[in-house]
Amino acid sequence: MLIVGNSIISDEIKNKHFCCNVEKCNGMCCVEGDAGAPITKEEITTIKTLLSEVMPYLPEKNQQTIKDHNFFTKDKDGDLVTQIIDGKDCVFAYPTTIVNCEGKEIQAHFCIFQKLYLEKKINFIKPISCHLYPIRISYYDEMSALNYHEWDICKSAIEEGRKQNIHIYENCKNALIRKFGQKWYDDLYLQCKKENNDNSF
Repeated sequence: MLIVGNSIISDEIKNKHFCCNVEKCNGMCCVEGDAGAPITKEEITTIKTLLSEVMPYLPEKNQQTIKDHNFFTKDKDGDLVTQIIDGKDCVFAYPTTIVNCEGKEIQAHFCIFQKLYLEKKINFIKPISCHLYPIRISYYDEMSALNYHEWDICKSAIEEGRKQNIHIYENCKNALIRKFGQKWYDDLYLQCKKENNDNSF
């Protein structure tokens, strides 16, 4: 494991390869699982200010769920999470069509916040828990622990990461900087590079 500031980072984040490949996974992380994405109180406040902008882009079912049940709730552990539909779909996921490098159309799901962020219509990319994935953070007093969350639907991301030689800490660079700052990430990067990566898997 590595220690950066007040954070403990698992070896998997240093060693394991990962690079999201929406062409293969179809954005299933937005529509699978038994609970929504972890969300902070600060993010709830931000999303409330953006609702009027994002709602028109969402399917009618998503809009109605938000109107009837709000866009966030608590999971079985009492943690704040985004609301889901039919026990799985995040209310902020929307169906879309992407075109791969071969010109083939692929049906996928995408985060409405990320769509509007990339179009420069809003300045909120997505909840930090989604941005950091597959890294999950746990808190213990003044320390935080960063661990890899393994999910079968992300097998293609592991394969793509191996192909491009991209590790989790590199794949999540922007999210980690957003969460912890540039200096923190630079320290993590140097430690990871210093370690022997011959055991990467």
